[in-house]
Amino acid sequence: MAKATYKSAGVDLDLYRQAMARIPHLLRRTMTPRTIDLPNGFAGLFRLDFPWPLFARRYQDPVLVACTDGVGTKLKVASLAGVYNTVGIDLVAMSVNDALCCGAEPLFFLDYVAMPKDDPPLLEKLLEGIVEGCRQADCALLGGETAILPDLYQPGDFDLAGFCVGVVESRSVITGQTITPGDTVLGLASTGFHSNGYSLIRKVVFEMAGLKVGDFIPELGMTVGQALLTPTRIYVRPIRAVLRYYRVKTVVHGIAHITGGGIRENLSRIVPAGVRIVLDKSAWPVPAVFPWVQRLGDIDDEEMENVFNLGLGMILVVSSYYATSIRHQLEDQGVPCWEIGRAEAAEASGVVWAGKSS
Repeated sequence: MAKATYKSAGVDLDLYRQAMARIPHLLRRTMTPRTIDLPNGFAGLFRLDFPWPLFARRYQDPVLVACTDGVGTKLKVASLAGVYNTVGIDLVAMSVNDALCCGAEPLFFLDYVAMPKDDPPLLEKLLEGIVEGCRQADCALLGGETAILPDLYQPGDFDLAGFCVGVVESRSVITGQTITPGDTVLGLASTGFHSNGYSLIRKVVFEMAGLKVGDFIPELGMTVGQALLTPTRIYVRPIRAVLRYYRVKTVVHGIAHITGGGIRENLSRIVPAGVRIVLDKSAWPVPAVFPWVQRLGDIDDEEMENVFNLGLGMILVVSSYYATSIRHQLEDQGVPCWEIGRAEAAEASGVVWAGKSS
């Protein structure tokens, strides 16, 4: 009987080393002055503040903000299309956009990649997307883990998870508790589905409609694969720019990342007692990908609202006096933005559509 080896059990260490050799040059693209180089270290090192007085933040009471998330079954679409360098952007976006909701500056990011066997080219493509996401979020990719799990994943499968750590001064933490009647609600454009609802999308597009990733959709002006793999928008730079602009005044009272559960469910999480948000459905244009999927699957309006972002990836609740200025600042940063509602006094807190009581 042949001797047992790690390779015979499904893990090729030589291939693993080849895969790891592709990573350092990608990580270096995200390094910042606060990153401390530790070659061959078991962990990543990151200074909380800059080492030079000119750029020092001089934190008084810093609060660390931590987030984790994945990409979900959007990875299945990436596999079908053979396009792997965009889902890493989604991975970063899902966590850094969550951190933004507290007003935090993302500092660094960690990734977890799981595969049934080592695949150096695939790993490199995935890391390219993660690096691009980190660059868009102005955070360092400090490290990660590549797990080879032949008994847990089938050939062709893989999974991604991400972890973000950010920082915000305690006096500047945004929780939504300062939302007051009269505040204006701003909706920031999404780039499409982002990374939510893909179990339903895949069922509708591939099973019910029988489409393929390469099929061209005239009403969208792109293929199925292109429509479904558009990366999640990362809002770090535009929203951080707004927060820096109003460093003294507190004008942004609440921020909600619109992910699974849709607009009402996610926005409701930050609405304080005694206040309700009234939204106008006609205030923003819904991107064509949403009615396209709705028609293919004959999906009810209520189901669409409960699953998808419907064209709004982030929502800000701001002082009405500054709303127009903030909207213009966001648009100058390349993010379409609309006034979509208002905050008003109410016995029962929550989010309602204009013209409805609940």
